[in-house]
Amino acid sequence: MPSVFPGMDPFLEGHEWEDFHTNFITEIQANLVPQLRPSYAVRTERRIYVEHPLDDDTLIRPDIAILRDPDFGVTARPQSDSSVATAVAVEPVERTLPMPLTNEETYLIIRRLDSSEVVTVIELLSPSNKRAGAEGRRVYLTKREDLLQSRTSLVEIDLLRGGKRLPTLEPLPDADYFAFVCRAKRRRHAAVYAWPLNHRLPVIPIPLAIDDQEVSLDLQAVFDSVYDRAGYDYSLNYKTPTVPPLNEEESRWAGGLLTKNA
Repeated sequence: MPSVFPGMDPFLEGHEWEDFHTNFITEIQANLVPQLRPSYAVRTERRIYVEHPLDDDTLIRPDIAILRDPDFGVTARPQSDSSVATAVAVEPVERTLPMPLTNEETYLIIRRLDSSEVVTVIELLSPSNKRAGAEGRRVYLTKREDLLQSRTSLVEIDLLRGGKRLPTLEPLPDADYFAFVCRAKRRRHAAVYAWPLNHRLPVIPIPLAIDDQEVSLDLQAVFDSVYDRAGYDYSLNYKTPTVPPLNEEESRWAGGLLTKNA
């Protein structure tokens, strides 16, 4: 069953993002292979990194010190000189210990079969890529810088309303979602596709080797296929708030769509 929203479903971001990310990457691959065979292979790659909760308090808020609660335990009473100390039962409190979190992110590479050269990398941003100060953002931006200095084209798809946007020297358009197409022949100049919540996802170009014609990727068709196949229409709880929350106008608009299609 299709989504009630004309484009991106804002409820996916806070509730089903990991599953959606994996499915969306896989569907992009399925969409591109027929267009690129037999000259190119489209393959998934994985980036693994470790985040430390103590370095990023948005991941978890552990208690560094255990403090006595005002109404917890036994209050010591003054003892007379003749009194004898007696054992008192002390009940423990439970606290979470900070532990490293291993994250795995999937992305696509397009490789030329005759030379095994990677000509294009396609990324779908994750929340950790957009979280200020997070290790995931540092790792991603370092990789991004390396790619922009190479002969590889880079396509970045940002379907997350929350978090920090990808850095550009000029201000980005006022929009909810973005796609950046950085062609190898222009290096640091990106074609930026920007659209609001109530807009269909666009068709974007996918650069290949300089002597080959680009192909097209219909992001809306990819989204529709993923949404229907994964059954998000019944697995998402549309009675819970979106993350991040919609503003008042957006809430009325989204509520109208959900009520109409209930």
